[in-house]
Amino acid sequence: MTNYTLLSDPQPVIGRQWSKDSSSERRRLLSLARDALLFIEVTGQRYRFEDFRGSPGPGVPLRAEGSTRLAERLNETEGFFTQLRDDPESSEDRALIQVILDALRFISSTAQYGAFGEYLQHTEAGGPPYVVAAFTTMGEAEAWLNQLPQPPDSANILIANTYHDVVHDSETHVIRLPRSRALEHYLAELEAAQPPGAVASFGSLEEAVAWLQSQSDPATWAWVSIADEFYVAAYYRNIHFRALYPLSMSKSGDVAHTG
Repeated sequence: MTNYTLLSDPQPVIGRQWSKDSSSERRRLLSLARDALLFIEVTGQRYRFEDFRGSPGPGVPLRAEGSTRLAERLNETEGFFTQLRDDPESSEDRALIQVILDALRFISSTAQYGAFGEYLQHTEAGGPPYVVAAFTTMGEAEAWLNQLPQPPDSANILIANTYHDVVHDSETHVIRLPRSRALEHYLAELEAAQPPGAVASFGSLEEAVAWLQSQSDPATWAWVSIADEFYVAAYYRNIHFRALYPLSMSKSGDVAHTG
């Protein structure tokens, strides 16, 4: 039976360890473990992870050219949690710590260093909620999902610049794409944490779109002004997609379709 909280249940273990020691090295290891669990969840790999855990002996970590440092960080974090799991004082948390270890090994064994690195870069930059794909129409999104041997579950996708959750039941093979309010919440929190200050101003949406498309390596997010209204210019590096979101979305739910 599917465990829908498998990836979230270990987070309190990480939180308790965080409070025990304030050293930067310990925080770095704990942060990577937290992010590994979140990465698997937000990229919709819960079923794949469950299959990995159920296979005889999770695979040996792999190394990918150009990703050596991240592989080393994963190995260091695995070493820390292996010691923690084997500590007699950790007996009550042992099963949850094993989930963390399996998550680290899953990323390594499936050679997802590049994808995980992009996720870390996006989240550390304070980007909008992570998405795994973007489409112009609902039909395009449904066609893409239907041709996948294992559709993502609990991942976000964009349809006409609007956030949707991918909900996939592996037993019934039913896929739903409900509207998500994750972006609206993000914009409200961003406005409070980083009050708007435009890096560029434009008279029309078309001008702003042209500017954003012309950037060779855009920032993950930036405030811009369009016709005296603040927007977030967002770049999803993992899918090479750019979008403009009006701050008013956080209050009214309106969406700017930038393509």
